[in-house]
Amino acid sequence: MMKVNTGKSPPFIDNPYANLLITMVFFASAFTSSKVVVGHMPHDAAAALRFLGGGIILAIVLAISKDQFFISPHNLIRCAIAGSIGVFVYNLLFFQGVNLAPAIDGALIVPVLSPLFTFIILVSLKKETPTFAKVVGLSLGVVGAVIFVGNQGDLAALGNRFIGDLVFLAAAISWALYGIVSKNILRNITPLQATTWSTIFGSIMLCAVSIPSFSKINWSVIPPAVEYNLIFLAVGPTAIAYLFYYRGLGKVTPTTATLMMLSVPVFGAVFAFFFLGETIVGWQIVGACLLLAGAFISIISWKAYSYRGRHRRIHASHKHS
Repeated sequence: MMKVNTGKSPPFIDNPYANLLITMVFFASAFTSSKVVVGHMPHDAAAALRFLGGGIILAIVLAISKDQFFISPHNLIRCAIAGSIGVFVYNLLFFQGVNLAPAIDGALIVPVLSPLFTFIILVSLKKETPTFAKVVGLSLGVVGAVIFVGNQGDLAALGNRFIGDLVFLAAAISWALYGIVSKNILRNITPLQATTWSTIFGSIMLCAVSIPSFSKINWSVIPPAVEYNLIFLAVGPTAIAYLFYYRGLGKVTPTTATLMMLSVPVFGAVFAFFFLGETIVGWQIVGACLLLAGAFISIISWKAYSYRGRHRRIHASHKHS
């Protein structure tokens, strides 16, 4: 089969923050789009269809790319573990949360708490050092989250919201673990290979547990808008977003990658407002600004740390030459 050689990527595409930002915009749109879908079919079936479509798309892209389609059994096992956490478990929780609570809740809870859990896990494992800037960035994100959640207006009266928010909390833990596991996978395979195989394994698991739910779907009464949203979920927030997430994750730490999720509540609130009519109030804007400030401080600190590290290595090489 002819392989596509795209040559050197544009600087924007090679920038890990550009990759992660693209990911977060798509992730934010997934909360709104998924809310539309779960209103017409069981949440587990919606998750299975999303990732089945995404897995097929990624498999086709991998097949025509310059990367090898098949990977070693050792890396397949790693991808299966990542897929079970970040595709299977996370998305069962994600779609159940969207089914029970407003989409705007999920767009806030998961992105804000995922970096916090990631940071706590890595620090406890002594894999990362708690720098002042990262602590400040995370603290701003948590404060912004409290302000954002505490000023939801009439949305607070919706039933099942508390349970849905707890489900989103569990999803945040799942995503934190996924980011840590996925970072290790990228040592031996490309982002496209990692994305494709983890998505394939995760979609197989989702389809397996969703078989009873498929029989409950009456496609004759499913509105076209739901079908369009399913297609969008498979292409954008799945195939494209997960691929760009792996591309960005390959060049930054898991904490930095998940810190970029602090931008999701802002995009998510905008999508939820325009497409679902879920209102936002003045104090939520304050919370959103704090979330963005936390992400900005963390990103700037990482770039400064990386620059100092490169400068020290260059200085040391010149000193020994």
